[in-house]
Amino acid sequence: MKKLIASVCLLVLSVVASAKTDNNTLWSIANKHYAQKNYDSAVVYYEKITASHPQNAVVYYNLGNAYYKLNQITPAIINYETALKFDPSYSAAENNLLLAQSRIANRIPQGQDIFFVRWWKNITSQSKATTWAVLGLILFLSLIAVNMLKRLGKLSFRIPGQAFAGAWSLLAIILIFAFVSADRKTSRSKAVIIQADVPFYTSPQQSKPTLYIPEGTTVNISNNLQNWIEITLPDGRSGWIQANTITKI
Repeated sequence: MKKLIASVCLLVLSVVASAKTDNNTLWSIANKHYAQKNYDSAVVYYEKITASHPQNAVVYYNLGNAYYKLNQITPAIINYETALKFDPSYSAAENNLLLAQSRIANRIPQGQDIFFVRWWKNITSQSKATTWAVLGLILFLSLIAVNMLKRLGKLSFRIPGQAFAGAWSLLAIILIFAFVSADRKTSRSKAVIIQADVPFYTSPQQSKPTLYIPEGTTVNISNNLQNWIEITLPDGRSGWIQANTITKI
């Protein structure tokens, strides 16, 4: 049995190592094509890497750049948005996203979040999920350890009850941050319009569209109803579109 388990572990490790080596090879080839301005070939190799769904912002950023160089604005936007999904602080991806979005004809202007909404989105971004989880675990174990030492009379100093209460409250806040960040990591609430002039309705039953959404527009998904998706536009307006007109990020 032990030999079987060891063999399985070695097999898994060899597969993982092989996949990593393959991606490193593809990465080198893709970067070489990009440097030589063979952007169509670079796209092919970057796409092969993304087929394994790496949570690597740089891969999607480079793929977005290659698409942008080919004047394929919508795929460029999709990949810049994906890069920012994995690393919201990636300023180069954000700058290039804004540049690509400026190429959208009849672009819908972006509404600005008020400061505390921006603050909340930043501290609960999906990239911070692991950080909050680790901090929460460390604080929880520390509180348990201190409480046990206190009960055993091993503490050489007295800790006020208010300090314990404050620490437990801080733990609760950290766990909330961790939960929201983890939820953002698993949810796919953002999408990009992939068709030209997509009809936008105030309800699925409406026969005449309120407006037409230009291709490349980034929207937020709030609800699903059969073949319909409820979205929020960059300017804050909410409505419905056909589900096959978007690519989820």
